[in-house]
Amino acid sequence: MKYAVVGAGAMGLRYGILLQENAGVPVDFVEPTNFSLERIRTQGNQVWKSRNHEDRHLIPVNIYSPEEYDGNPDVWIFFMKQMQLPDTVKRLAPKFKSHQTALGAMNGMGYIEVLQQYFDDEHIIGGTAMIATILNDYGDVDFMGVEGGGTSNYVNLTEADSEVLDKLMIDFKAANLNPVKSNNFMGTLLTKVFFNSVENSIATMFNARMGELVSYDGFLSHVARPLIDEAYNAAEAAGYHLLESREAMFEQVKYMSTSGSPLHYPSMSQDFSNGRTTEVDYINGWIAKLARQHGQVAKNQEMITHLVHLAESMRQFHVE
Repeated sequence: MKYAVVGAGAMGLRYGILLQENAGVPVDFVEPTNFSLERIRTQGNQVWKSRNHEDRHLIPVNIYSPEEYDGNPDVWIFFMKQMQLPDTVKRLAPKFKSHQTALGAMNGMGYIEVLQQYFDDEHIIGGTAMIATILNDYGDVDFMGVEGGGTSNYVNLTEADSEVLDKLMIDFKAANLNPVKSNNFMGTLLTKVFFNSVENSIATMFNARMGELVSYDGFLSHVARPLIDEAYNAAEAAGYHLLESREAMFEQVKYMSTSGSPLHYPSMSQDFSNGRTTEVDYINGWIAKLARQHGQVAKNQEMITHLVHLAESMRQFHVE
């Protein structure tokens, strides 16, 4: 199949590069951010790729603005910040065709509803990726971890099987994305959201790597545990069943912090450090709203949401 990756950020570049290099399938990149697009073009339509800050080299890419793009991909892969997606899909809307599928594997909740405005439910795939990646700068991506590390999950919005998803799984396996197919849509998406509600937001507030958080001996028991419990209580009240138990989620946070990706700065932390707006409203804030909608109060999730916004506000007093 042919893919168009929308968003040449950390994860967009990683997926696209792995698909074209390892799976050998055609990939186009569509970049709505002018600064990023121009940087990649000044590099000769190439992006810098490293792994664990080593072996930095250039990779050729086919890259276009939304208005320029006239390709006909089988699957659009959306890897953008939630705040950017509505404008980007509006710019791309004239290019969408009825046979095409949209795959979203973005952080947080909310983007599926945006995609539903342009694609029918039978042509929408949701996904999550536990794959640590850093964008050093526009057009400069760093793959963290060993080759073939990390995992990803995919599910049709309808929760039914499909030929497109089966073909996608073959390509993603060849790309070393370690894909797993699911038939639990909300459970698949929420598994990553609940993980991020701990690691992303806390690391952002303290400018910490995931492994540095556990240097505080109360992080797992007094920070991670209450956030996980609130998230699972909200999901259970809403009737959602995640792919793993709350205890397995706790162990996942522990593993990723101590062994899986201890040197990784989560994406929200990367955004914050670069002066960008974070996606906390689509992660912790979304969980807090879900809880209240179903008679729960997720006080810790609500507090974390406000604290991240407070940290964003305080940047105005620390301009270098």
